[in-house]
Amino acid sequence: MPFEVRITREFCASHQVRMYDGRLEALHGHNWRVVVAVGREQLDEVGFVVDFHDLERQLDAVIGLMNNAHLNECPAMCRLNPSAENVAYAIGQALNLPDPVRLISVSVTEAPRCEAIYRP
Repeated sequence: MPFEVRITREFCASHQVRMYDGRLEALHGHNWRVVVAVGREQLDEVGFVVDFHDLERQLDAVIGLMNNAHLNECPAMCRLNPSAENVAYAIGQALNLPDPVRLISVSVTEAPRCEAIYRP
């Protein structure tokens, strides 16, 4: 898509990822960083991909349910192993973008140099 905008937010949450052998990691937390990129083919009548404030409000509502929570018990992560990849996926799935705006990616960083990206 020729036009793209991104917003960035942060939240704090703990998790315990279920490993390959079925055991849970030790309980630990992160300061998660989320970058959402959306785009569209043509700008709207005022020259926007989407109003930044509308996109921010939507993302804030989604991550607000995760902030200061234990992701294993968070409704947004229902039935998902709370890996960074699944956090990115859950955030992307929860966004309700107006047509013709399309989700390009959701990037989640749980620690420096540890980033997961969901691209629908």
